[in-house]
Amino acid sequence: AGPGSYTVGTMSERFDCHYCRDPLQGKRYVQKEGRHCCVKCFEKFCANTCTECKKPIGADSKELHFKNRYWHDNCFRCFKCYTSLVNEPFMLRENNKVWCSNCTAAEDAPRCKGCFKPIIAGDQNVEYKKMVWHKDCFTCSQCKQVIGSGSFFPKGDEFYCVSCHEHKFAKTCAKCKNPITSGGLTYQEQPWHSECFICSNCKKQLGGKRFTAVEDQFYCVECYKECVAKKCAGCKNPITAGFGRGTSVVNYEDESWHDYCFKCTKCARGLANKRFVCHNGKIYCAECPKRL
Repeated sequence: AGPGSYTVGTMSERFDCHYCRDPLQGKRYVQKEGRHCCVKCFEKFCANTCTECKKPIGADSKELHFKNRYWHDNCFRCFKCYTSLVNEPFMLRENNKVWCSNCTAAEDAPRCKGCFKPIIAGDQNVEYKKMVWHKDCFTCSQCKQVIGSGSFFPKGDEFYCVSCHEHKFAKTCAKCKNPITSGGLTYQEQPWHSECFICSNCKKQLGGKRFTAVEDQFYCVECYKECVAKKCAGCKNPITAGFGRGTSVVNYEDESWHDYCFKCTKCARGLANKRFVCHNGKIYCAECPKRL
């Protein structure tokens, strides 16, 4: 901004005011664009209007101008912080308001979604999907602790730290009741950690392997045969329905048989779902005891 383009002085020669025709000799006058006028007429007809206060800029006032706009020197202040901008860098913004460089930078800076204050150069910040926060303003929606540059989970307009997300949204293991953050498996519509879904005997993980459930306990094939399955009274091998040949079991008194092992001791006829006779601890078809 530069000074106004007119001269103020005391007339020593004989001139009349260009407007009111009063003599100017010995009086203060203003010379502007080749015309001489008294101070009163200058302020009435010639003075520029201050862009800020809208009042005339008198002959005794210091005037500043920039791009056909004029200010009293004491009106030439930052619109935001009111700092005088005489001999200071400035920016002319909307509505003919002048701003200092600091306030301009702050106004043009992105706004923190947390505190709504500007994020200026040098501030540590977090950006996510065209949104930005001061680092200390980026907090967990649940516990309100600062997430900063740490890991987080977005849920709509809210953000959660790892711990709060686990407890609020993650599935809970049917065995240990802790959140399942990754992986896991489902059995009978219940979620399990892979490391929790194990054989009750040997503790090996059962995910992707054959197993059987007995009264809320799980067993791999080998441990079920060894520790749980009944032994067939015929072949003396474990009865493992579903693991191999034969899915039916025949029970009589305190003993069990594979369905294909339950046969007549004499003629070897299969007796599953048929009439049989027990004689001296052995099983016979209905006909063979008559031949003994």
